[in-house]
Amino acid sequence: MAGHHHHVDPNAGDRRIAAAVGVNLALTVAQIIGGILSGSLALIADAIHNLSDALALVIAFGARKIARRPADAKMTFGYARAEVVAALINYTTLIVIGLWLVYEGIARLITPEGVNGWLVIWIAGFALIIDLITAALTYTMSKDSMNIRAAFLHNVSDALGSVGVIVAGVLILTFGWTWVDPVVTLGIAGYILWQSFSEIGHVIRLLMLGSPPEANADAIIADMRAVDGVADVHHVHLWMIDEHRSAVNAHIVVDLGAWGRADAIKSVVRQSLTVHGIAHTTLEIECSRHACQGAGLIGDAPAIVHDHDHTNGS
Repeated sequence: MAGHHHHVDPNAGDRRIAAAVGVNLALTVAQIIGGILSGSLALIADAIHNLSDALALVIAFGARKIARRPADAKMTFGYARAEVVAALINYTTLIVIGLWLVYEGIARLITPEGVNGWLVIWIAGFALIIDLITAALTYTMSKDSMNIRAAFLHNVSDALGSVGVIVAGVLILTFGWTWVDPVVTLGIAGYILWQSFSEIGHVIRLLMLGSPPEANADAIIADMRAVDGVADVHHVHLWMIDEHRSAVNAHIVVDLGAWGRADAIKSVVRQSLTVHGIAHTTLEIECSRHACQGAGLIGDAPAIVHDHDHTNGS
């Protein structure tokens, strides 16, 4: 992908994540105890979400460590996608939590229970402070990593949940509206589900070897075809290696009279791809007389006949 990224020092980032995990675990314990004592489902929901924050950060921490490993014979593109897998786990967890909160919130609306408003306010207020501290610790890193961004969104949604719980506590104290507690729970669940579904699509697209969202495949193919000496292009594969690198594989058919400068043509085609932010290219050069028969423009077609000599470029 094209773009300029501001990278955080890995060790400094690890320390921030470790600190965020510590405060979230402490907060989870306080919220669960407070939720049980006060009878607030919204506070318990916030506590469970906070626990998921801590687990998300632990997963993010481990994924960051793995992602920094260099490429080897087993993982020739490196281990950067460990962070993408971690993001998928975190978003999936958020969706499960959101659906569970919807179920519990509806059940509490049907069968209301008493709630200690003051205890809810104090615990939720403390939780809000911790959520904001955790979000601050991970905000900078979230700009550069979908893995950390997933963990960051855990905290943002939890901070909003804490605000909702505080509002619920005030309304319960002022008007005795115990139904506000499950309504706030449903609001927290709705936000969690909205954020998760809006983010998980890009993660799945990357894992499914999809093309970069901002890439224009037609324009990329047109630029390759426009190179002098190129007769045609086929077998084009455009995908994301990881969050910040994209790649192209393609077969380039060279005009009959231009075969003597095939290497130069390949170089110009590769240069045309850098304009689109392509970090890695593999180009197979074919003479137009012996090009693949029945080849598709995008991807692979079945039963392709290869009866030509070719030169590989990487």
